[in-house]
Amino acid sequence: MLVRNSTPLGGPGSGGGAIYSTLSNCQLVANSSASSGGAANFSTLSGCVVSNNSAVWGGGVSFGVADHSLISSNNAANGGGAYSNVLNNCILQNNFATSAGGGAYGSALVNCTVVSNYAGSWGGGTFWGGASNSVIYYNFSPKNPNYQIYQTTTPGFSCTTPLPTDGLGDITNEPDFVNLAGGDYHLQTSSPCVNSGNNAYLTSATDSDGNPRIVGGTVDIGAYEYQTPTSVISYAWLQQYGLPVKGSVDYMDLDGTGFNVYQDWIAGLNPTNAVSVLAMLPPIPTNNPTGLMVSWQSVSNRTYFLQSSTNLGAQPAFSTIQSNITGQIGTIGYTDTNAVGNGPFFYRVGVQQ
Repeated sequence: MLVRNSTPLGGPGSGGGAIYSTLSNCQLVANSSASSGGAANFSTLSGCVVSNNSAVWGGGVSFGVADHSLISSNNAANGGGAYSNVLNNCILQNNFATSAGGGAYGSALVNCTVVSNYAGSWGGGTFWGGASNSVIYYNFSPKNPNYQIYQTTTPGFSCTTPLPTDGLGDITNEPDFVNLAGGDYHLQTSSPCVNSGNNAYLTSATDSDGNPRIVGGTVDIGAYEYQTPTSVISYAWLQQYGLPVKGSVDYMDLDGTGFNVYQDWIAGLNPTNAVSVLAMLPPIPTNNPTGLMVSWQSVSNRTYFLQSSTNLGAQPAFSTIQSNITGQIGTIGYTDTNAVGNGPFFYRVGVQQ
């Protein structure tokens, strides 16, 4: 269905093409709004093409949800492609904002590809909002071409530059598209985006092509999933240490620590350095508060969970006493206030992905 209206679907008001609507496999082309949502406002889109629309806020879409959609060549004062929208497995390209957020403004992006968007002032790719498992690259603006204020929440694992300071697991490597100039944003065989996302942030079982979203164990970054990976490890992480992405070293112990390369990746360690380990330090009694301070070596791009036990013969022996402990460079610690008396007390730490 082609949507091209002067009066929006669902009634008058903002939303040049549609308002309070649910649209699937539609084309919303050349609509305009004097307020927000040039193509669609407060609407849910799936598999749609949104192009050449205009508004003051959100030239393409605003205040809604768009899944598996192409948002291209729209324009607005703020949020050329999208404004305050949820975007899943979408491609945002060639959108324009006279002020901020050429691709998206104040939006939440998951597994999106944001490329070749422009803003007249700030954030050619995105402004405000948050992104996870997304490519935000090759965008343009006088200030902060790819993003301005990257995250308002902690998710990350995206490909952009410069490296954000407020997200976990982000990479700055160029995404290595099949044909950037031709608008083909599928990933090449050697793309660092392969296996470099975080499965916890997934919102769909399929990518923008409708192909399986996880192939190789870990989700890729961007709107398209590379369908024939040879390693189960993040390609960006392997390339960082000069290791092949063919899977030949995935289960080798290169540094003699007893942990293979796959395990080193999970823990965020250097697989070529024997002193890079995930090791617990002896617990230290504390009085303020009373308990035991449990510490371990950590890295800044991982979160951890801590488990304890007073009886290793019990089933299960360990129970989790704290999760989502954000790591930092060096060591990180947690005070177990239940560890009072003579014990015994046993601890183990694990990595959350």
